[in-house]
Parts: sequence; C-alpha cells; structure tokens
Amino acid sequence: MAVKIRLSRKGVKKNPFYRIVAADIEAPRDGKYLETLGTYNPMVDPAVVTLKEERIKYWLAEGAQTSPTIKSILKKQGLS
Repeated sequence: MAVKIRLSRKGVKKNPFYRIVAADIEAPRDGKYLETLGTYNPMVDPAVVTLKEERIKYWLAEGAQTSPTIKSILKKQGLS
C-alpha cells in the first residue's frame, strides 16, 4: 500500500481548517485515512501548524510521499 502525507479539509464554507493525515494514495481527499499527524489553520496570521514530529518521521522513513503543500510546511518547520 502506497501512503501519502497530505491535507484533509475540515471547517465550514470560506473558513477552512486542515488536518495533516497519512492516507492511502487512492483514498479521496476527505475520505478514510490511516493516522492524523497534525493540523494546519491558514485563516490566522501567521498560520498555525501543529505536528506530531515523531510520527511524521516514522511515515517518511516508511516511504510515504508528501504533497507539495505538506513539503513546504515541513520545510518551514525544519523537518525536511
């Protein structure tokens, strides 16, 4: 099973809130996921990011791919 670390959208119309999740590549964006790895709130200035660093490192070591947005978030947080 191929795993991807990506965003899952939550929140309401015009007020998004995202969960950072590890999900199967074939799963839909807001569908079933394997594990929640953190949150991302872009609606505040500066954007608030919380991460479970140990679990993210685990999934990356297992070969999980990252979406472009997650890659930039991890780079800003110093995990990449």
